[in-house]
Formats: sequence, C-alpha cells, structure tokens
Amino acid sequence: MENTQEGTLGDWFKITIPYGIKYDNTWLMNSIKSHCSVPFTPVDFHYVQHRALFFVQGASAASALKDVSYKICDEENQKILIFVNTSAVPYSVCNKLKPKEMEQLKLTMRKRYDVSQKALDLHKLRFDPDLLDHDVIIILNQRKCMAATLHIIEKNFPELLSLNLRKNKLYQLDDLSEIMQMAPTVKNLNLSKNELKSAWELDKIRGLKLEELWLEGNPLCGTFPDQPTYVSAIRKCFPKLLRLDGQDLPPPTIIDIVHMDIIKPCKESYKGSETLKNLVFQFLLQYYLMYDSGDRQSLLSAYHDEACFSLTTTFHPNNPDQCSLFEYFKNNRNMKKVKDPDLRVQLLKHTKHDIVCSLCVLPKTQHDLISCVVDLCVQTEMMLCFSVSGVFKEVEEKSQGSVHAFTRTFILSSDSNSSLCIVNDMLTVVTKETQSEFSVPVPTPTFSSLPILSAEQQEMVQVFSTQSGISLQWSQKCLQENEWNYTRAAQVFTMLKIKGEIPEEAFKQIP
Repeated sequence: MENTQEGTLGDWFKITIPYGIKYDNTWLMNSIKSHCSVPFTPVDFHYVQHRALFFVQGASAASALKDVSYKICDEENQKILIFVNTSAVPYSVCNKLKPKEMEQLKLTMRKRYDVSQKALDLHKLRFDPDLLDHDVIIILNQRKCMAATLHIIEKNFPELLSLNLRKNKLYQLDDLSEIMQMAPTVKNLNLSKNELKSAWELDKIRGLKLEELWLEGNPLCGTFPDQPTYVSAIRKCFPKLLRLDGQDLPPPTIIDIVHMDIIKPCKESYKGSETLKNLVFQFLLQYYLMYDSGDRQSLLSAYHDEACFSLTTTFHPNNPDQCSLFEYFKNNRNMKKVKDPDLRVQLLKHTKHDIVCSLCVLPKTQHDLISCVVDLCVQTEMMLCFSVSGVFKEVEEKSQGSVHAFTRTFILSSDSNSSLCIVNDMLTVVTKETQSEFSVPVPTPTFSSLPILSAEQQEMVQVFSTQSGISLQWSQKCLQENEWNYTRAAQVFTMLKIKGEIPEEAFKQIP
C-alpha cells in the first residue's frame, strides 16, 4: 500500500513545521532526512501562512518523523518542532494529471524552452493552443497543475536558468515553493502581471539565488510608500538580486540612515550630541513612516536577524475605553501577569521574521511624532539604546480614532555593513486618559522676508540643508515655517518629499 497513489486515511500523514517559512526548503528537508531513521519521500511540500507542510505515506515514516522533533537546531540554535497527524490522501496525489495530460504538457513546455538561453517561457500557459486543442486545461494557480509543471521541469530542464510565469493569475506562491528543490539553478524569475498581494509570498521561494526578478503589475507593488522601501523589502528575500522589474539595483543598504562612525564617542566634551539627536530622529522618522504605511513587511530591513521583541499593555475588559487594546493584550508579556514560563518564551518574539509577523497583525496606526519625547539611555561605539514616548491613533474602522500612549525602548547595533539595525525592541501601550486632538500638520514652506538669524539658528539651517539636500534658503524657510522646531520641520520635509510636493528648485544651492 505504501507505494500506491490511492490510500485510506491511515496511510497518509501530514507533517507540520511551525514557523517553517523561516527555513529554506532544501535545508529543512535535508536536515529532517538526515535525522530520520526511516527513508521517506515528502509529497506536496508547501507553505501555508507561516508553517511548512508536507505529506508522507506509511506509519513507519510518520513514527520516525515524530522522533525527529526537537532534534534539529537552526542557525539561531532554536530547536525545530515537528507535528505529525493523520491525513486524507494529499490533493496533489488524488488530483494528479492523467498520463495523456502530463505528456501533452511536457510537449508544450518543450516547445516553449529556449535551449541556448536555458529559459522556459510559461506566460499565459492556460491559453496555449497546443493545450487547448487537446482539451488540456493547465491553470498554474491550482496545486496539481503547478506540481505537474515543476515535476516536468525537474526531469526535463535540470539546468533551467530563466522561468517566465507572467500573467498566470498566481495569487500565492505556496505551490511554487518546491521550485527550490526541483529547479535550484533558476536565476531569473518573471512573476509580473499576476495577483500577488503581499511581499510575504516571496518568503516562500527565498531559497532561490535570484539575480533578476520581475514583479510589476502585482498588487503588492502598490503596498510600499516609495521605491527604496520596495527595493529594500524585496532584496531582503533575495540578497543577490541585481535587477528588479528591468531596472539595475543600487548597492544594498539597510534603512540607509546611518553609519556607525557617526556615533563613535567624542573625546572632547559632548560635541556629538546634536549629531546623535539627528541620527535618532532620522531612525524614528523612517521607522514610523514604514510602520504607519499599511505594509509593515518593509520593517524586515530594520531588524537584525536574531532580534527580540516584546509587547506589554494593560487591559480591563470591563472598561469600554480600553476595548480597542484587546488586539495588543493577546500578545501581552507582562511579567507580573504571565506566570507560565513556556508562555513567556512564546510571547517573546525572536528573529526578525517573527517580529514583523507579530507587528503586521497589530491594528493600523498613525503616530504623532511631534508628541514624541526621546531619552538616550546608553551610547557606545557599537551600541545605542534609547526610549521614545508619545501617542498614536488607530485608523481601522472598528477602533478608528482611538488614541493610545506608548513607550518603546530600542537597542541598536551595527551589522556586517556597519549600518544600524534593531537588536531589541520593547513596546508598552496604554490607553491615553484624555482623547486630545491628534494631528500632524504638513505646512508648505513659503517665501517671506527673513529675520536676522542667531548663531544657533544659522547652525540649524546648515545642518538641515546638509541632511535634507535642499538649499540653505529653503532650509531656512522650512525651519522658520515650523517655528524652528527641527523635529517637526524634518517630519514635514520628509512627508512632502514622499508625496513629491517639493519643487526641484529647492534642491539647487543658491549662492
């Protein structure tokens, strides 16, 4: 029975790896096989949400896989948990293409293969006349069709370099995830004009060593506030990427806000305080622009691979003013309230993927950076610790307008590129007692007669011009318009720049 494609409920078992999306398909399967005492053939490996799933046939293989649980450690020394449950016959087994359909699909794919370029063009495969004339329907967003296609690629095009899946109505990449084992040589992948809504889908194929990727025409492209954020998020999945949507990419950066040389302690008094203040402000401004943008996946670039995050809040179900805090309370790691040591570990989010995943499910927000107060705790050559307190409001319908106060403590350190990234993030959220007016004014700099500036104001103009790239005249106007509040002026400038509302002349240095 173990070698048959048919089977009863007891013949098949579903294997689940929680948070398996963090791991490369090939590495994960090789690790499991090397620790498993019984040889097995994984069937229908795919990712669902944040889990990795596959099926095996036979009770002996299932029992051996149970014994593998907690025996594998990843690069972060975290033990990998494996669940084994009985299952019905996998979809891709009981819904396999018929032999005649497989043969016609193989012939069609051979016609679409460029031997010299090692490129396979499957764009709009469903409408290929060679398939339709033989009444073969191939819809690549169906698991059985994608599984059959990848099987043919593995057997017939083992050195495939370029794969074009343009215009196939792909809305998720779960079924494509097996490409990392079946066609690991692919360097160029075209997914344009599909229906991918989230950049998270790319995590399912991040094991590919892509050098060129096409995503234009997918809804996910419109979820980023600007092009640099888009590039940064995609490049986190594919660090070797050289071209995106046909455009050459600049050298990779992380949030591209700072270099560690900037915050080296000064030997003479504390001359670096103004620089450090601007450094922290730039970090917070870019972080919360991403956080409030609606697509928090771009925050992956802000965190270290092994970062930690915890959330604490106070919540009283009987208090109607705090009902909107329920979404935060579900992840509350208040050490006074949480007695279960296992639960404490679960509530501590470890690795950047777990952190951003937990941030993505929190309510959508708008932070009022003008309200923020920043306290610098520790500064060393390799580490910076500070806390920020302020208010934010929720912008989703069910809790729209609810205003909360927050305190967040960040610990930043340098990575291999000497750029700052978050290694520890602690967030505390409470309901603001008074629902005061919440607004972030965005005035436009206007020209008027300038007063004589003090030495401090002249220095502020010079610093603002250097950091923003706009002329001294425009820097002075922007600061004056915002009552010489440097933080507010920088916030306004950044918002206007993102909206494209700053004229080109502002960037010309007028003598």
